[in-house]
Amino acid sequence: MENRKIDAFIATGRQKHNGPAADGGQAKTPKTEEMRKRLREGGFESPYRLRKQTVEPVFGQIKHARGFRQFLMRGIENVSAEWAMICTVHNIPKLAKAT
Repeated sequence: MENRKIDAFIATGRQKHNGPAADGGQAKTPKTEEMRKRLREGGFESPYRLRKQTVEPVFGQIKHARGFRQFLMRGIENVSAEWAMICTVHNIPKLAKAT
């Protein structure tokens, strides 16, 4: 990845909501340690850190509150249509609340 100039992110361990950064009980490899350093230095506005409060909750709400765990249809077109319907159902209450 370094040869291709890809700025990759590596999981450093699990973190509880509103808890301290995960130190992880995993083996400490140079890449994992480097990633931990990048996350500490990234500050509050780090894109990786903001992901927790922007995108991830939506998937959790769809999985938990709507009970969506797997697609019922087969084929990319059908799955795309099913996902569009799930996203629409997820957004309708937000639109109703905003108006």
